[in-house]
Amino acid sequence: MATAGAKIKRGQTSRASSLVRVFVILLICVSVALMLSVDWAYEALQRLLSDAEPLISAHPWLGAVVFVALSAVSAILAFFSSALLVPAAVFTWGKAVTVGLLWLGWLLGGLVMFAVGRSLRRNPELESGPPSRFAAYLPKLSEEVGFSLVLLWQLALPSEIPGYLCGYLGVPFRTYVLALALAELPYAIGAVLLGESVVNREPGWLVALGVVFATLGYFLLRMLHRRIDRS
Repeated sequence: MATAGAKIKRGQTSRASSLVRVFVILLICVSVALMLSVDWAYEALQRLLSDAEPLISAHPWLGAVVFVALSAVSAILAFFSSALLVPAAVFTWGKAVTVGLLWLGWLLGGLVMFAVGRSLRRNPELESGPPSRFAAYLPKLSEEVGFSLVLLWQLALPSEIPGYLCGYLGVPFRTYVLALALAELPYAIGAVLLGESVVNREPGWLVALGVVFATLGYFLLRMLHRRIDRS
């Protein structure tokens, strides 16, 4: 009975956190869309993008390295986001290059978190179990973590969590990298489409994309929690 009660409570908590995540994404998209509808705000954004373009063009390699590095940091630190840089990158490099750079940065950030988790696993003096916010997503591991669960982790959770868990649990490097690469690519494409809608002043498209990604994220997170509850 206690176990059933704990599962119900965990399910209610996960549903609430999923809804909060959806609300935050929609709030951000609607806020940006409203900002774009104000002429002076959009003109200020265009001036900022126009000023950034020659600076990046004058130092193309350095600009790309900095963008990739900041994207990697955003995959490591939950409170840091590279989203603000995407419109400028799209304005300067175009969609295809920005997708590639963003994807590369997120891959590097994921690999860093994988290495952190693996180092804690290999060092008994440091190993004390995963932090509570990470452990909450661990199933009762009666069998080896497979590719499907790793991919679901990558799709449903903030990017710093799956890398740490996979490294800590000893998931094969090849399995993790494949899941990471597959999961981050659609998010990179989505981020660039959102950035393009900001650059081109398309608030309706921005809100529509926000609804799609928020809804998709909600169902992916629900799928993950259902799988954990079944384990």
